[in-house]
Amino acid sequence: MNYSSSLEFAQQMDQKDPLKEYRKQFYIPQINGKDALYFTGNSLGLQPKSVKNAIDVELRDWANLGVEGHFYGTNPWFSYHEILTKNMAAVVGAKENEVVLMGSLSTNLHLLLVSFYQPKGKRVKIICEAKAFPSDQYILESHVSYHGLDPKEVIVEIAPRAGEELIREEDVLTKIEELNEELAVVMIGGVNYYTGQLFDMEKITKAAHQVGAKAGFDLAHAAGNINLKLHDWKVDFAAWCTYKYLNSGPGGVAGIYIREDHAKDKSLQRFAGWWGHNKEERFKMEKVFDPIPTAEGWQLSNAPVLLMASLKASLAIFAEAGMERIGVKRDLLTAYLEYLLDDISLRNEHVSFELITPKDKKYRGAQLSIAARGQGKVLFDEISKKGVVADWREPNVIRVAPTPLYNSFEDCFWLAKTLEESLEN
Repeated sequence: MNYSSSLEFAQQMDQKDPLKEYRKQFYIPQINGKDALYFTGNSLGLQPKSVKNAIDVELRDWANLGVEGHFYGTNPWFSYHEILTKNMAAVVGAKENEVVLMGSLSTNLHLLLVSFYQPKGKRVKIICEAKAFPSDQYILESHVSYHGLDPKEVIVEIAPRAGEELIREEDVLTKIEELNEELAVVMIGGVNYYTGQLFDMEKITKAAHQVGAKAGFDLAHAAGNINLKLHDWKVDFAAWCTYKYLNSGPGGVAGIYIREDHAKDKSLQRFAGWWGHNKEERFKMEKVFDPIPTAEGWQLSNAPVLLMASLKASLAIFAEAGMERIGVKRDLLTAYLEYLLDDISLRNEHVSFELITPKDKKYRGAQLSIAARGQGKVLFDEISKKGVVADWREPNVIRVAPTPLYNSFEDCFWLAKTLEESLEN
């Protein structure tokens, strides 16, 4: 596509955008008396206007029915999580029996590693990416230590080569092959939180399986962003939060995926809770745990209904818009913003906006991580004053994520304009 740095071009793109009406379904924060340029859907998604009504329904049932809301509410709380499964499975490319909404991301990763990291003999090692999100590193270290092993010997981090920002795919695959029978689990962030790099989860999973290891992914920055196909890729397990691209609100309920054959395996080690017990027998309060033969068998407690209500509202929007259309607009938005940033760099000798996110759309999602060479945090502070909501990471990276459901091409235009004006100031 032939892009232009004019406002008219951005407005024309917005007029042709088949998803343009969805922006009206979200509250846009106000700064300086006008809509903010909100580019942090990779940190906290905006609130759908339908959320209030969704929560109000449950509050009314709680007020009017009390405990009877579990079975006689508008959306009976006893099975509330089941209302979310179909739309959530569609977003991550899974079968319905492979997905359940529960807990928080870090808690869920701990629960999944209980099942999928069971070191035996020499098969003890874990591969992860260097500079993974800190919680992932802490989680892996704690599981290795729990098994009486040394994290420094067991956890193998794949880092970018010297002088590079991104991890090369071939380095991940080569290390998997090299470790072979020593490898127990590969656990990588599907999209790296810092660089925005998207890993080829299908290739990594296939390589792990070829050496007899399991493959799992932290999809915090992928769910609702990337066109995932977890079932087709034969991924063993995955977990994600829902408050970023999935717009469930701060601290929203998280989700897990467990491949169908694993979910049916009742002998698979896990930490058990009563909500994962056979639904037909649950209230008999029997002593022996009989896990549900789906991803639901990993549940511990009954549904956090008020948290799930907000996610229910957001997932309805995703179901209507469809991940295919969302993905098409995502790639157009990021390509346009990349063009604008390159244009600024060409016209300003004293600055270089360099993307550390891959330029190939196959290896990125909505997030662009911009290294502002020659600039400090003062540039970020300046654009923040002017109404841009973005994210700063030391030493010089500004993360922005044009989110297809509520960001526009005109948003991207004004972000670039604000950056350039701030440079001049």
